[in-house]
Amino acid sequence: MNEIVGKMNAVDRTNPREILSAALDHFDSKVALSMSFQVGGCVMLDMINQMGREVDVVSLDTGRLPEETYECAEEILRRYGIEIKWVHPRHEVVESMIREKGMFSFRENVENRKECCGIRKVEPLVRALEPYDAWITGRRVDQSKMRSELSLVEEDPAHPGKIKVNPILHWTVGDLWEYVHEHHVPYNRLYDEGYLSIGCECCTRPCVGGEDERAGRWWGEGDDHKECGLHIGGSGI
Repeated sequence: MNEIVGKMNAVDRTNPREILSAALDHFDSKVALSMSFQVGGCVMLDMINQMGREVDVVSLDTGRLPEETYECAEEILRRYGIEIKWVHPRHEVVESMIREKGMFSFRENVENRKECCGIRKVEPLVRALEPYDAWITGRRVDQSKMRSELSLVEEDPAHPGKIKVNPILHWTVGDLWEYVHEHHVPYNRLYDEGYLSIGCECCTRPCVGGEDERAGRWWGEGDDHKECGLHIGGSGI
């Protein structure tokens, strides 16, 4: 941790390219870009491609993603000629949950919703990250109150021994869309329908005027629940 912290202290924290380059230099093939095909991940992949660099891309197919997300993934494949390492939930665990609680248990209470996220997202990510020492995320401080205290580089208590790097931490959503339009980056067309954050189809809705970026996720829950469990608090810089 100390070595990567030292390297990050030497870069411009508002420049995702410098942060990505430092992370790729330090971790080499032992770092992955985690993509859910939201605008931040698409922008970072384009930056890496423009730098002439390569990175493994891992993505979680929960079984309930919107069709538009798969379309975006296919466009990413065509544009960059990369392999996407899809990871799926364990089917027997999904089947057990559905037999016991039904198809829509996640709508009943926060505990059930987190159980569903745990089965479809959290456990698969553990498997996806097994080969790596670090992973790159698209989290930003302006997304929600819960993310306002994020760090550029973090120890990851959800995946002990691994490091999280947040290169677009200090970019705004406006910065991202400016980059998308300037570089013609493929993006999920749900953004054109008012979505600001895109997850499973059944747990995501468009946002309305003034809502923060995470408001369209699990909208019946309070702000203190607006995470699926992939990210929990950690120490960092």
